[in-house]
Amino acid sequence: MPRLLKKPEIATLFERFAALEPHPVTELKAPNDFCLLVAVVLSAQATDVGVNKATPALFAVADTPQKMAALGAENIAEYIKTLNFFPTKAKNVAALSEQLVARFGGVIPEDPEALESLPGVGRKTARVWLNCARGWPVIAVDTHVFRVANRLGLCRTKNPDDTQAALEKAVPASFKVHAHHWLILHGRYVCKARQPECWRCPVVELCQYAKKAMEPPKPRKSRL
Repeated sequence: MPRLLKKPEIATLFERFAALEPHPVTELKAPNDFCLLVAVVLSAQATDVGVNKATPALFAVADTPQKMAALGAENIAEYIKTLNFFPTKAKNVAALSEQLVARFGGVIPEDPEALESLPGVGRKTARVWLNCARGWPVIAVDTHVFRVANRLGLCRTKNPDDTQAALEKAVPASFKVHAHHWLILHGRYVCKARQPECWRCPVVELCQYAKKAMEPPKPRKSRL
């Protein structure tokens, strides 16, 4: 069974990521912190690319909780109908906007429990927003982080909650602010789900993944 990385190896791994991308940021596009929260809610079971295509027109007419609440779920749905589960997401965005106005004076709470009490805002969404909007040194676990962390040998876990707990312990404090972005970007562009591109991985000699692909796939011959 592949082993877990040791502390010096983990430090080296994140030093490599930091050298390549010193200040990683979310790929979700949003004009302000409220719109970022909406974008993160919409990104559940959707790609950042898909969300970024759907939201510019929405944010052009509703970039505050007050405007979004006034727009209402039915109208929000028209803007985001290209996204998976758009009716439910529209209801959540409308409801969280209403609650932000009614309960918090239109200000997004920074208390994690209060943030998670908003419709459509779960643990991962709250942590992503706190990290991206406020720079909190917290780690959010999506499918990319779960896959990459287990492949690399940062943890051996079976679900996102256990992965988060393991990464909180394993990642050195000096790298925690950017850790989940580095892991997401690595999973999105290098350590891909179906075909990891190990031949161009900056941490390949540290990685504990047993099925490394050290050469790019050969191009298929044309049948013409």
